[in-house]
Amino acid sequence: MHIGLIGGIGPAATEFYYRHLVARHEAAGRPMELTIVHAHVHKLAANAMAGRTEAQAAEFAALTGRLKGAGAEAVAITSIGGHFCFDAFEPLSPLPALNVAPAIAAGLRARGIEKIGLIGTAVAMTTGIYGALTGIGTVIPEGDDLQTTNDVYIALARAGAVSEDGRATLFRIGRDLVERQGAEAVLLAGTDLFVAFEGRDPGYPTIDGALLHIDAIARASMDGLAAYPG
Repeated sequence: MHIGLIGGIGPAATEFYYRHLVARHEAAGRPMELTIVHAHVHKLAANAMAGRTEAQAAEFAALTGRLKGAGAEAVAITSIGGHFCFDAFEPLSPLPALNVAPAIAAGLRARGIEKIGLIGTAVAMTTGIYGALTGIGTVIPEGDDLQTTNDVYIALARAGAVSEDGRATLFRIGRDLVERQGAEAVLLAGTDLFVAFEGRDPGYPTIDGALLHIDAIARASMDGLAAYPG
């Protein structure tokens, strides 16, 4: 199946999705059909912070129209935070939309996770990945750490890079979720968080939500929409 990706939000996340989708198709010995369009991370961040779900949904729908014109048969947004408007986007989308939320929920349940810590945008954290994690206990940063996590993540996504201070802050907050709040692992609930965590040991288990989404997209690409969770 020809997959369309809405990329650019941010550029590092787009590269992450592309790289891992290529690897999964290569490992399976299957060809990949893929088209990527570019959205604007600054516009997305502004719309998310202002709660402009309809404006962002319309932006995604227009981009999806371009993907459909290029032959794509389904669309995925390469940003967990970008799914804040998914409920408004899905009915507008010219293509079936591969929602990140059920992919993450299915991946956590398959791993037997009963209590997970979340770091990402404030909306993704406080809604438990947009209400998807029913039946799974969640813990999130408390007090000032909630806004700090959001701010460090947004800065990272815009820049496609993280400072050592930013990395140390995310590692500390994640450690608190495990050691003090009892999470079994920390879910990287922001797509670009691999920039801070990939190839490093923060001292506690992590699960990358973007990789759970990528796994589900790859299965749909190779086996059809029925293979996608939810």
